[in-house]
Amino acid sequence: MDGRINGDVVAVVSDVPTCGGVDYAKGHGITTMTYPAPKKGGFPGLTTAELVEALTQRLEVDYVLLAGFLKLVPSDLVRCYKRRMLNIHPGLLPSFGGKGYYGERVHQAVIAAGARFSGPTVHFVDVEYDTGPILAQRVVEVYPTDTPKRLAARVLQQEHLVYPEAVAALVDGRITWRGDGVPIMWSAH
Repeated sequence: MDGRINGDVVAVVSDVPTCGGVDYAKGHGITTMTYPAPKKGGFPGLTTAELVEALTQRLEVDYVLLAGFLKLVPSDLVRCYKRRMLNIHPGLLPSFGGKGYYGERVHQAVIAAGARFSGPTVHFVDVEYDTGPILAQRVVEVYPTDTPKRLAARVLQQEHLVYPEAVAALVDGRITWRGDGVPIMWSAH
């Protein structure tokens, strides 16, 4: 991962069996899995039990990192990876999050609400959409002339900075937890 994270990608799980991330992983010898089974297309997919077994036992995955995974993560998997599963969301949570808030929809909602700021949020995954403890955020100004596409491009730039920082902190053990359940990410320096 560009030398910034002390770890290796051992598997890619996607709810879309044919996408750029899956193609990249296959091209680099990384195990790929589809979860859940697609409703169309005839692609085989894993059950929740098979996914949990593959990640926890067969592949011995230490951390789960979500990016663009639009399905609700099964509670069995969340329990196995408590405080070891992160998601990146293209809006400032707790606003503009939850079921149905993904991709351009987030940026449309931000602009429609007249928000002055937006930005990505890295959070720990729990059993609901976008409600886990927030680890890191970046702020992006919303301009009066913004379109969802323009705003999305600026937010994406910040996503590419904040997610590797948060993942590195997780892997390096630079996250502590306050008594009230709030995670604190410590600098590498």
